[in-house]
Amino acid sequence: MRVLVTGHRGYIGSVVAEVLRHARFDVVGLDCDLYGACGFGRVAEETPSFDLDVREVEFTDLLSFDAVVHLAALPECFGPELDPALVEEVNLHGTLRLAECCKQAQVSRFLFASSCAVYGRDPADLQNEESPTAPLTAYARSKLECERLLSQLADSTFSPVFLRCATVYGMSPRLRLDTVVNDFVASAVARGRIDMQTEGRAWRPLVHVEDLARTFAAALTAPDDSVRSQVLNVAATDQNHRIIDVADLVAELVPGCTRADAPGVFDRRSYRVDGSKLARTLPKLSLRWTLEQGIRQLRDAFASAALTPSAWRGERFRRVMRLQSLIERGELDATLRQSRPAIPA
Repeated sequence: MRVLVTGHRGYIGSVVAEVLRHARFDVVGLDCDLYGACGFGRVAEETPSFDLDVREVEFTDLLSFDAVVHLAALPECFGPELDPALVEEVNLHGTLRLAECCKQAQVSRFLFASSCAVYGRDPADLQNEESPTAPLTAYARSKLECERLLSQLADSTFSPVFLRCATVYGMSPRLRLDTVVNDFVASAVARGRIDMQTEGRAWRPLVHVEDLARTFAAALTAPDDSVRSQVLNVAATDQNHRIIDVADLVAELVPGCTRADAPGVFDRRSYRVDGSKLARTLPKLSLRWTLEQGIRQLRDAFASAALTPSAWRGERFRRVMRLQSLIERGELDATLRQSRPAIPA
């Protein structure tokens, strides 16, 4: 099977591309390389690719493919949000354009990386794929609207699949430190300290990036009738954790680490998910990583690399900071396209 992976140079995409290659898929990437300088250690560029913004794809670019794994998107922000109009342009309209080109090019399988963030806030009950949604950010709203509109494109020749990803953690050659587990472990190793930004009572479902990548691989080969237009929570039910418990486990596993509380500061996003439908739909898939194993993996990698406080807090491993810096330096324009020098009059 020939598979196009959009965002293949990203945190998730670089692992997905590697897992698919090892599973004998014929993998090609598509990426505009906004994070080309954000590698952690040695980054092997083994995937042939289009250097292209997903907003610029034409159906002729897709004629040789059997499936698309669509990961490329502007990230969710945990500080000031990106311009919601820009998030809509890239995450929503860019996705729909890509899907329509897939249909025109007769690409039959379209795996869409959605997000469990669409559930918003309901920590009392486990959220399954039929539960009410209440997205709280432009990112989450764009993901939910994509699910709705992509489902309208489904027919006997086009099978969109909606993989609602839990909060991702774990090592990748294109590392991110702006996700909660990675951030806590990096801070613990680099500084010997975790500074909680909230009280930590909120819940999150967590999934290791390698388990997420293997889920995409399994969904590519699942029978059409079992996955077409299906929404799947990508998380094991027993891998829902409170943020404060994550911090405590990191402090336990990183020698000499302390934790500072933030009493009275609440996180409005809090949700737990039910992963049983994923297990039923993809019965050969097993999610192998536990949170403790993932923390140990990150701890050892950061310690081996002698991660510094400046690297932990800098733009290299924090996506929104990176984008803002590229704009400030004039390397990107306000629409996140490569800036072109003015033509002399």
